[in-house]
Amino acid sequence: MFMPKILWPFFIVAFLLGGCGLLPKQADKTAGWSAQKLYTEATESLQGGNYQRAIEYYQKLESRYPFGKYALQSQLNIAYAYYRADEPDSTLAAVERFMKLHPDHPAVAYALYLKGLVNFTRNMGFFSRFLPTDNSQRDPGSTTDAYNDFAELVRRFPDTEYAQDAKLRMLYLRNQLARHEIHVARYYLDRGAWLAAANRAQYVVQNYQYTPSVKDGLTIMIIAYEKMGMEELYQDALRVLALNEQKGNFPELQEGDKTLTERIWEYLELDKG
Repeated sequence: MFMPKILWPFFIVAFLLGGCGLLPKQADKTAGWSAQKLYTEATESLQGGNYQRAIEYYQKLESRYPFGKYALQSQLNIAYAYYRADEPDSTLAAVERFMKLHPDHPAVAYALYLKGLVNFTRNMGFFSRFLPTDNSQRDPGSTTDAYNDFAELVRRFPDTEYAQDAKLRMLYLRNQLARHEIHVARYYLDRGAWLAAANRAQYVVQNYQYTPSVKDGLTIMIIAYEKMGMEELYQDALRVLALNEQKGNFPELQEGDKTLTERIWEYLELDKG
């Protein structure tokens, strides 16, 4: 860009002053605010959906008043603000920091719950939060993490308001993990890897009892054992399948029976509440 030579000295001086920090900076309007004022303004920003401002104010509060009565709650609220802002990594970092600083505090129950929610929704794409999709075909890493988070919450804080919701989510997640194993078993079955299919299906039968996937697991085992000529194992699996069908031990989730799903997604409203 063309600049007249006569203006160069002024440009150089302005550049040097700016680089040296000599130009006046924008005043911090929060300077002199009390802890209560910062907390109130941060909370109003959070409730109003201005999550970045809320985070900024909570961070200022914690920095200026680290030992005040609002500091601890601010740490939790920062995590929640990150969660509402759809920043999962920052949410988890804030949660982990809180639990490290306050390992025995009762609010760890909420921190674990928030951690579980992050992992619960992380495995879902944007559209799968609103449209029916089969998330069991995705990588199960976040699903496993969420299940473990909720399990720790239920184990450590069974009487909290979050435990009942966590138990319900664990049922859903357990079904998802079982379905994922069935998808893998079917993949092996379709490619003629009979032993791998049988082993994966057997894992479902042994580790995910009382889920709808157990019936699928036994069916895959029957097919695989027959293909491999393992008559005794084939007959055993066939007998177990028939016996459990007679006793009605297989929980069926028919397409029209959305009781569990509806209950899960009703609770999902709490994710953003």
